[in-house]
Amino acid sequence: MTEFWNYYLSALRKYAVFTGRASRAEFWGFVLIYFLICIAALILDRLLGTAGWRSGLFLSIAEIGQLLPLIAVSVRRLHDTDRTGWWQLLMLSGIGLLLLIFFYSERGALAPNRFGLPPTGASSLL
Repeated sequence: MTEFWNYYLSALRKYAVFTGRASRAEFWGFVLIYFLICIAALILDRLLGTAGWRSGLFLSIAEIGQLLPLIAVSVRRLHDTDRTGWWQLLMLSGIGLLLLIFFYSERGALAPNRFGLPPTGASSLL
């Protein structure tokens, strides 16, 4: 679990960096911790009674605070698969979301591509 926190914190340090590349492990580590934080915020909202019609106070704060790093790490993940960040617009449709999940799960290019060098620590298994 410590490794996932390291990936999460690494993505937070690159808060709004949309250049470069992110490995699969960095992306999915960030997504895992993102969801765990959102679940914890949702539980806290339910316990404290701050849950509204659609979302609670703590969940809203957690989602807004992590939105920009989530977009940035997603763009860098797409860069690792040699795609532009504009592919994220597919998220606006259900089928596009499935395609994006496939792209995020793909192995990144092992050689340098138009978006830079492979992520540091990226191996053939990532």
